[in-house]
Amino acid sequence: MARSSTSLVPAGLVAVQPLRSKRCAGCRRGPLSLLVLEDGVPRCLDCADLGHLVFLPRGDTALTRRAREESTLSVVVVRFNRRKSRYERQGVLVEEAALARAEARCLADAEARRRRRARDARRRAAEDERFAAAFAAEILRLFPGCPAERARAIAAHASMRGSGRVGRSAAGRALSEGAVISAVVAAVRHVDTPYDQLLMSGVPRFEARRRIAVAVESVLRRWGEEADVG
Repeated sequence: MARSSTSLVPAGLVAVQPLRSKRCAGCRRGPLSLLVLEDGVPRCLDCADLGHLVFLPRGDTALTRRAREESTLSVVVVRFNRRKSRYERQGVLVEEAALARAEARCLADAEARRRRRARDARRRAAEDERFAAAFAAEILRLFPGCPAERARAIAAHASMRGSGRVGRSAAGRALSEGAVISAVVAAVRHVDTPYDQLLMSGVPRFEARRRIAVAVESVLRRWGEEADVG
């Protein structure tokens, strides 16, 4: 003989979200959004001495756990799933003050995480600033004729965090000569030659590079000379 859905209600303090309209067997109030089964008959939360509790829907595991820890009395809320022939948790009933304390604890954690993220962001920004300065200094060592402002712009572009550019590569982080020169060549190619216009007009990349190679070499040769300080 098949068990009734009532026999499938979990053990312990449980409130049910009924699928059909139900009235309290005690006060006859209804229809009930939540009920407690006592001896197989439905009772409202007030008649079951649970009316002072508030409903916390499922979804926030940390908040639910802390609310139950803070609450002297807690009740699991379930609803019957006809397709699966079982009751499934929908949330919990807890004391209102306990929920407030649990929310405060979670907010404190969120604030702590926010402060930690802010500290991490400041630390990363300082690291990036130091690295960009070192990259710019290496550009000026290799190309002493490069304007300082231009060297800083190239370094900032090449070393941007998350960009995948040469400055973020292992060689770039090590300030290898090859990586630094590659960053300078790329900057010259895009800024000091018609390379981008050639690409936009449909010229294949390798052909475009061939056409502007002399112009790139001219800039690099000029920058490779000592700046005129006179």
